[in-house]
Amino acid sequence: MSNPLDQLVAAYDDSNPYAFDNEIMLHWYAHRIAKLVGVVPRLLELGIGHGIASEMLSKQASSHTIIEGSESIIQRFKKQYPGCTSNIILSYFEDYLPRHNTLFDVIVMGFVLEHVDDPHAILTKYRHYLAPKGRLFIAVPNADVLNRRLGFYMGLLDDLKELSPNDIALGHQRFYNIDSICQEVRKAGFITTTKEGIYLKPFTSEQMRSLKLNRSVYHALCQVGIEYPELCCGLLIEACVEPSP
Repeated sequence: MSNPLDQLVAAYDDSNPYAFDNEIMLHWYAHRIAKLVGVVPRLLELGIGHGIASEMLSKQASSHTIIEGSESIIQRFKKQYPGCTSNIILSYFEDYLPRHNTLFDVIVMGFVLEHVDDPHAILTKYRHYLAPKGRLFIAVPNADVLNRRLGFYMGLLDDLKELSPNDIALGHQRFYNIDSICQEVRKAGFITTTKEGIYLKPFTSEQMRSLKLNRSVYHALCQVGIEYPELCCGLLIEACVEPSP
């Protein structure tokens, strides 16, 4: 029986119309996590996706484990990054069980929760795999990003949470905004400790590319976006386990 996740591989190649945006956001959020945590003993990452963040995060832990549900995506990653020594486990997120009851210092869910059937179940499950004083990082697309707001007020978009054909091709099931992702995190027993934006993009991807901006401009847009999450393409949330009463 074919794995439906394998059908998503084509959506992650460079021909995707949002490949340029993805490269900016994935490099940036992995860079931010690396800066915030340094090098830790054990890091667990859910999903490979484009592979950019996974390769970067592999350098931030003595032991880096990746859970990925698609064999095709795993093989694509190994071909792109043959020197990466991360422990990659083929499993659905819902089925994974750490060996020897291992707990992780950092768990990263980078652009994962918009894909899964039950985000609450995933968050609740992986809460139990976080070490005492462990840190959870979540990145999700932002429905309220500035360029979508402009499209909405121009009458080009009926609903800020409306999924585009590209979203559907990527397997997205939902959008979040800053309030809804923090509520999701809180319902699963976490406390949000940090909220950041990922890439303050004022115009459409096609318009941004047409400007042929220097890379330093995109870096600056990411830097400025840290303090304006409600306007950015993506949201980066850091959370920890809520103490027992």
